Amino acid sequence: MNSKILLDHLRCIPDWPVKGVNFRDVTTLFKSPVALEEITNQMYELYKDKGITKIVGIESRGFVMSSALALRLGAGIVLCRKPGKLPCETVQESYEKEYGVDTIEIHKDAISEDDVVLLHDDLLATGGTMKAACHLVKKFNPKKVYCNFIIELHEEFPNSRDEFDKDIEISSLLQF
Repeated sequence: MNSKILLDHLRCIPDWPVKGVNFRDVTTLFKSPVALEEITNQMYELYKDKGITKIVGIESRGFVMSSALALRLGAGIVLCRKPGKLPCETVQESYEKEYGVDTIEIHKDAISEDDVVLLHDDLLATGGTMKAACHLVKKFNPKKVYCNFIIELHEEFPNSRDEFDKDIEISSLLQF
């Protein structure tokens, strides 16, 4: 896809957070009404006929577009957060990161077996967080699970999609 509008509004920060990394900052997409509309429209076109009933936004950048798209699709939104951030009983999933173990959670009553779920985050690199989120959502046995990212770092992480179950359809708006 690699829309010119999105590319023109995406800020890249060389050597951040460490030397050799070209950080892609989606906050510049969010602050631009034109880019925000473009992301919303592209995601809507991808998922308008999929029967999505819940969108799981991954903390924290995933919350932004999850909310906008949920309004367009007439779907609910579920927050996937770090431990201790949600006030009611939760279901958790832990996963390995480069420097240890992390955990994410969602409310125990957030998803039902009748739901068609779209998980959304800003960036696909190694895929660790989203893979854990997929495992977490699958504990609820929804009808179908989709994953979406604004940016996919395919050149740096060419096998990241291979980490996901084969029944999960993955899409991204920008690929580098």
